Amino acid sequence: MESSLAIDLGVLVASGMLVLGVLTASLSQRLQAPSALLFLGLGMLVGSDGLGLVRLDDQQMVQNIGVIALVVILFEGGLTTKPTDLRRASLPGGLLATVGVLLTAAVTGAGVWLLLDVEPLTAALLAAVVASTDAAAVFSTLRTINLPPRLAALLKLESGANDPIAVALTIGLLEYWRVQPAATDLALFAVAQIVVGLLVGALVGLAGAALLRRVRLPAEGLYPVAALAIAGLAYGVAVPLRGSGFLAVYICGLIVGALVRRRRRGIRDFHEGLANASEIGLFLVLGLLVNPGDLPEVWIPGLVTAVILTFVARPIATALCLLPARLPWREQTIVGWAGLRGAVPIVLATFPVTVGYPGAPLIFNIVFFVVLLSTLVQGVTVGPMVGWLKVRADRPSWAPVAEALPIDGVEADIVEVVVTPDLPIVDQRLSNVPLGAGMLLASVVRDERVLIPRGATRIRDGDLLLVVVEDPEHSAERVTAWARGELARDDRSPPVSASWPPSLERLGRRRQEQGAPRDRSRPGVAQAPATESGDRSPRRGPGADPEDPGRG
Repeated sequence: MESSLAIDLGVLVASGMLVLGVLTASLSQRLQAPSALLFLGLGMLVGSDGLGLVRLDDQQMVQNIGVIALVVILFEGGLTTKPTDLRRASLPGGLLATVGVLLTAAVTGAGVWLLLDVEPLTAALLAAVVASTDAAAVFSTLRTINLPPRLAALLKLESGANDPIAVALTIGLLEYWRVQPAATDLALFAVAQIVVGLLVGALVGLAGAALLRRVRLPAEGLYPVAALAIAGLAYGVAVPLRGSGFLAVYICGLIVGALVRRRRRGIRDFHEGLANASEIGLFLVLGLLVNPGDLPEVWIPGLVTAVILTFVARPIATALCLLPARLPWREQTIVGWAGLRGAVPIVLATFPVTVGYPGAPLIFNIVFFVVLLSTLVQGVTVGPMVGWLKVRADRPSWAPVAEALPIDGVEADIVEVVVTPDLPIVDQRLSNVPLGAGMLLASVVRDERVLIPRGATRIRDGDLLLVVVEDPEHSAERVTAWARGELARDDRSPPVSASWPPSLERLGRRRQEQGAPRDRSRPGVAQAPATESGDRSPRRGPGADPEDPGRG
């Protein structure tokens, strides 16, 4: 008797590969090497030309896997892009995602045609495939280096939005080879990719955000699943309408991340893990697809293409597209160097293979070689270059200032704030930085100790602040504004004595205004007797620290 199923071996192999991929990710952090490079190397090692443990030669299946993985990665990238940073980077990022791709393809194609013995159409196809930066590689790199928010948002926007132009160029050139359509048809196709992708992504994102904000699901874990389904709808609706599904997914993620504040943390954490798994699986599969034995034959044309792309085409495109932004030369250098190639070019390189283009094997092998060089050289050096050029930020660009933790069954949130040196509240007494209406600082966690906050408590770098907010819809946004010193004047509470948390005093006044007696018996809050002069400062024993009541 046998109880095995046909899929059992596949489950074992896939699970084993995923475990190896996770261990490889840990190794990449220790070695300070791009994880994408190690995933590709692992796939090549266990593939047909390596140990021969797994064989994969189905280009169409790899293309389908790549599309699904990129949908997950792009949606997570949109979720973690802050709207404020996006607004500051929209013009240069948009130019790089459109004009920059066209310039990169034109310069690279001309250089390949002049320096290599290939047909003009093959040179143009090769340039179109490698013209766009890769969202998976860029997002992965940004998780490991601290770039200023504007630069990080610019790179995210470019890599998330430049796929439509690369797809349009690749498909357009292949259609030109097959049926030779008119130039106007190709132009309309490219415009439709961008416009329809933007519209569908915006509409699906708005509808999905409204759904996630209003629907009551039986379990919190269903909200991230619903968000993933919304991302799939954005892609699925855009493609039949001749729009870019990738662009629609990225725009949808931006809108959901900006509008769904109450459950944003759970949704983002879920999709961050899913995006990491998709990145591991995608690069492993791409590594399995390539035959390392074919790469030595293309190392010269691959090296020539990589040099033209990295040192000629990309700098020209970056310099021209960033002129309106007037970025300093150091930041322009980082933008040019951080334009990594990765999964997207390899997935696009499968398009000529699936339609039977004569030069498809050469294009695929050259593209894979270029991706290897890009992840090896640029991926390894972009972090040190950020340090050399002194453009490193104090904290990760994607790290939010405030995180909302919803309280089940109560219309209030507990908001966490990790105090960093760049925030203006550092070294300020609480009495000097009053919170807004309906906000209460419940506790300060410092060096694994919990402090009961008073007006005299001084906020330190590294503190974890726990703020209770009555308005759950805008809790994280309002606490972020307070921490950044951007809280509106009419939303601030008046200064109070140093012995009271400003928000507690304000909430007490609000209860009195509403006719409710003040509650002086709240558990966990020390009440100080008023002196004859009306001062509520607590009586302190010997050795008490007036700035840190937790030590007194």
